[in-house]
Amino acid sequence: MSEVPLTPVGREGIRKLEAALLVGALFRPEVMEALRDPTERLTWIDSLAAAAAALARQKAGLSVRQIADEVGLSEAAIRRHLDGKTRAGELVRKVYEQFAREGVKVELPIEVERVRELEDELSKLRSAVAKAVEALDEAVKVLKEALGSQ
Repeated sequence: MSEVPLTPVGREGIRKLEAALLVGALFRPEVMEALRDPTERLTWIDSLAAAAAALARQKAGLSVRQIADEVGLSEAAIRRHLDGKTRAGELVRKVYEQFAREGVKVELPIEVERVRELEDELSKLRSAVAKAVEALDEAVKVLKEALGSQ
């Protein structure tokens, strides 16, 4: 991810901070666990997205009314997220505070890293199989030519 401003200026900066906050919150262990329940998944994702959008816009200096208009929620809902009175608002705030302390780092859970490793390994195996198939095709061609010339 490119440079993510903690105090964004303009739409692009807001978008970057919002995305970083959302991804950072999604990969927290407690959220990953909650997302395992399919009945709660959409609610969690919607709430985290709203909280991330609200906080990114607040850090850019927008008023609660402006944030509510842009995000499509009531001013009361925006205030609840920003004040950490919702679980999503609390988690997004923790992610922001972590970014402020440590810099913006979005670390993927081990499962995601393992999937990447397995995808790389699968790609190498596919390449090896393709080479083996080419070699077999060539061997069959040579064998047919040899048998045809007898």
